[in-house]
Amino acid sequence: MRGYNGDMKYIEIGKTGIEVSRLCVGGMSFGEPSEDFHLWTLEQGATTRMIAHALDMGVNFIDTANCYSHGTSEQHIGRALRELGVNRDRVVIASKVYFNEGMLSRQAILREIEGTLQRLGTDYLDLYYIHRFDYSTPIEETMEALHGLVTAGKVRALGASAMYGYQFHNMQLAAERNGWTLFSAMQNHYNLLYREDERELIPICQQYGVSLIPYSPLAGGHLSRREWDVDTARSKTDHVLHAKYDPMQQADRGIVARVAEIAERRGVPMSAVALAWHFARGVAAPIVGATNVTHFDDAVKAVDLQLTPEEIASLEELYTPHPITGARPPQK
Repeated sequence: MRGYNGDMKYIEIGKTGIEVSRLCVGGMSFGEPSEDFHLWTLEQGATTRMIAHALDMGVNFIDTANCYSHGTSEQHIGRALRELGVNRDRVVIASKVYFNEGMLSRQAILREIEGTLQRLGTDYLDLYYIHRFDYSTPIEETMEALHGLVTAGKVRALGASAMYGYQFHNMQLAAERNGWTLFSAMQNHYNLLYREDERELIPICQQYGVSLIPYSPLAGGHLSRREWDVDTARSKTDHVLHAKYDPMQQADRGIVARVAEIAERRGVPMSAVALAWHFARGVAAPIVGATNVTHFDDAVKAVDLQLTPEEIASLEELYTPHPITGARPPQK
């Protein structure tokens, strides 16, 4: 087991008793590159080095999904942890189910959890998310199947990802009515350039004591640099990233400039300012996707950075409503 440097802070996920670092390693950066997923992901050696570096900084929380790099993200993470000699109870591993045959049907959930556990080389997950809302499967079927994983000891806690507030609320109500396990975490799309979930989803999470563990906290890197586009493999080839943020580029550039101004004044990286804003807004552990160890070095500076009320107001002042990105509309 690699040694922690003692600088990291930790927080409980909901009321689960699971303690996680205030930053989470994003597994979408790991796995075999491919034309039909991402070309910028890290192969095994680089994945192992990245995870080792994160562990050395006290990060104990790793997030992935069954669909990331066609399952090779889970494989790379599992192998990295074995090669590094990490005791299973010292790391919190999260994965997801939905982008697979059957989506959130009982049959699909029971099948996909076995594949995920096998690829990761573990007999349980700490946190299992539904990756999106499934319009084709009854809520009760999904929630009962997920509860069964908890009672069987294959999953310690449950989470949900990007969806509409009413959908999340209905799923929690179904669990309450039937005595099933409720969601304890929400992995939603949330950052200074996308705050639509503040209207409904986040208040519902607060109502239930659900921890916020947002993805894309740096808006795909846009909040970590002054330039909108850079000469990297991801910027050149990640069409999902461009579709998500480019349409609102002109409105959002002013917010990026505010982040840069505060970062320069404080003497910290822009990413530290953007992540510190999450902590000011009650986020438990933003998910940091990194392809270079310096990304983690910059991100960890956010843990001890407290923004002033004036700085927070400055960062939020220029925000304008955005089209919904993340929650999936009903299939036509």
